[in-house]
Order: sequence, then C-alpha cells, then structure tokens
Amino acid sequence: MKEKKMVKVTEPVLRLPDVHSIGVIGDPGCEGLGTYHMKVYAGALEESSRDDITLVVGDLVPAGTGHHYRMIENITEALAGNPVYALRGNHDTGAYTDHFGRKNYALLAENFALVVLDNARRTFEEEGLKLLSRVLSMEEVRQVIVAFHIPVPNHFILNSVSQEEFSRLQTAYKPWKEKVKYLLCGHVHSRFADRVDGIPLICTGGGGAMIEDVSREIRACDVEHHMVHFYEEKGELRYRISNLSEDCYGREREDALLEKQLKETVQGELLAHFKYLMFADRARRRGMEGLAGLFEALAASEYYHARNFYSVLECPPPFGETVKNFIPGEEFEYQHLYQMLSDYARDHGSPLAEQAYTSAAAAEKEHASLLKQAAEVEHFAPEPVFVCPICGYVMTGEKIPERCPVCGGPRHQYESFNSTEDSPI
Repeated sequence: MKEKKMVKVTEPVLRLPDVHSIGVIGDPGCEGLGTYHMKVYAGALEESSRDDITLVVGDLVPAGTGHHYRMIENITEALAGNPVYALRGNHDTGAYTDHFGRKNYALLAENFALVVLDNARRTFEEEGLKLLSRVLSMEEVRQVIVAFHIPVPNHFILNSVSQEEFSRLQTAYKPWKEKVKYLLCGHVHSRFADRVDGIPLICTGGGGAMIEDVSREIRACDVEHHMVHFYEEKGELRYRISNLSEDCYGREREDALLEKQLKETVQGELLAHFKYLMFADRARRRGMEGLAGLFEALAASEYYHARNFYSVLECPPPFGETVKNFIPGEEFEYQHLYQMLSDYARDHGSPLAEQAYTSAAAAEKEHASLLKQAAEVEHFAPEPVFVCPICGYVMTGEKIPERCPVCGGPRHQYESFNSTEDSPI
C-alpha cells in the first residue's frame, strides 16, 4: 500500500531521526483552490521535495469543509515528494483535525526540533505552550524552530497577535530562550525577516495566494512566490529562501496527448468567451440589459476556465522579460501576415475581410510601439489608453482625436483604460 504523503499527526511528540531539512510552504489555499493558484503550490511541493519533510504553515484551504480538505489532500498526495505536515491557519477551520490531526505537536529531528503551535484564533493554546516548554526542557534538544500561523508583533506589519499573546509565548520559552533559533509564521501574503526578542522571525506566505502589498517597505512588486528551506550546516540550523518561477510546474506538458487536449480546450473556452460577449453586445443594443448581463457573466466564466487550463500549459519567462517577447508577434502581424491576407481578400473580392485585416494591422502596429515602451516594466510611465470598439484601434495620451483615425468611430464610444501607477500602502 502506498504510504500517504499528507501526515495526520496523532501524537504530541514524533521522533524523526533521519530528518535533516524542512521545506516550508505558506498560505497555498486561502484564496481558493483553483488551478491558477494551485500551480504555485504544485511548484512549491516539487521544490520542497529536495528536503526531508515539508511543513505548510497554515491556510491550506479557503474554508474548513471536508470538500476543500479532500481537494488539497488529493493534490498533495499526487505531487508531494516527501511527508507533508500541516499547521492550522485562520482559514483552516471546521474539519481540520479530522484530516490532519493534532493542532499542537513537536517533531524531533536528529539535530533540531520543530514545535508547531496553533494560534489561528490569534491566541496560543495552553496545551501548545506547555508542549513548547516540555520540548525545550529536554536535554537532547539544542535547536528549535517554533512555528505558528499569525505573526507575533514585529517591525514591519500590524497584522499580528497582541503583545499580551506574545508575552505568553515568551514566558513559555524564556528559561530555554537560547535554544529557540527561529520563529516561523505565515498568514501574510508576502515575506519578510525580522528579529523579535533577539530571535530571527521568518514570515512566509508565498506558496499559492496572490502576493500583496503589506507595507511601504514590503510591496508586491518586490516579492516573488517562494518557499523556505531550513537545513543543517556544520551542526547549525540555517535557512534560505527559494523563489518560485512562474514556470515552476509543468508535469502535464510532459504528456503529449494531454498537452494537445489542453490546448484545444483553451481554444474552445476562449471561443465560447468571445461568442457570449458578442451575443451580450447584441442583447444590449436591443435594450435587454438582463440578458446582456447574463451572457457577460457566462463569458467571464469561460475566460476563467481558459485561464485555468492555460496556466497548466504556460511556461512564461521571468516577469521582467515577458513584455518584450510579445513584440515580434505584433510586428509579424502588421508587417507581413495581415498585409498578405488583406491583399488576398482584395484580390478575391472579399472587401469586409480586407477591411478587417487592414484596420487590425494598423492597431497591431500601435500595439508593437506601446509594447516597446512598456518593455522596461520597472520604468514604464503609463498614459491614458483608449480603444475604439468599432475597429480596435489603440490611442494613448490626453489628446485623442474626436473620431478614430482608422474607421471614423466617434470619441464618445471609446473604451478608456486610464492607467495610473499604484502607490504602496
């Protein structure tokens, strides 16, 4: 029988003598278990398989129902390369103990210990604090990582437990403070390292949830999805952070038949998306707002389906290099492909197709120009962008023509995309 990867902890103290490293994944599922987010978790599990065991520091699921726990367990069992232990987060409510067992427990490795404490409700349970003191008092224990979900008070964020709760934790470890090498937490969809009560605090929440701004010092644009490795080096417990690329997982691309089917599915979903939007537009022109709204909702649903399927296939370059990779395709379209197809349509008496290709070529030329400006993403200064809904031509700047220079569509119909730089919180 295949050994389960997702461990259900039934004893307060487990001895793991062959463990010398731990991979830590933070907050994979609190924003939902859709494929788009789970690709990051899948990549984190593969990266964490380099270690002897994995710890998920909370928020495996968006809500603590059996349905969600079974979903995350199935994904974990299929992808994990080592035993995976869980720590309860504020989203991990309900049936948590049915699936993962104890909320407070300790893992005693050969040269260090990991003590897992439940503070999902912003309080440390007395049972967990007593366990921490018990483990620290063991003569054999020399180095300890104390792990919990919600951060203790620190220099970066206010989203933490109270100082009073931190004082209870401090009281529990005070007699053996020199043994506590790291405090480890999740909850925040970012990462930072701090020092509290003289102990390094490592906060990691980049294992699936969308990275977010958490302060002026910690902006989403400066943080990648990531995980943390704890390991021994010359008898000392160390850590390092591994960023996860946007191409962090690609198992399905290795199956040629499945890859082909996924590509066809993406095309089908996007075609349905487009058809529904077209019908919504027809309904709105007839004053049927309710019907238009329904089909716009269906179109949005089909888009998210396509995004999920495509995310399984996508192997993007690093974010900073991505924009420039779109430029050759736009240039090929307006310089060669659309001109050739326009000429063919004209020569074969198909004026509407000729017109569509000619106007699209004009827009694609503008696309290429804008993408060249945006290629240096960190220095891109956005201007207001307008799109003609009649032909798709793109215009930028404060001064735009009263009528589209390609098809003559009136200005009042332009769709506006007024871009402004977001300021950090």
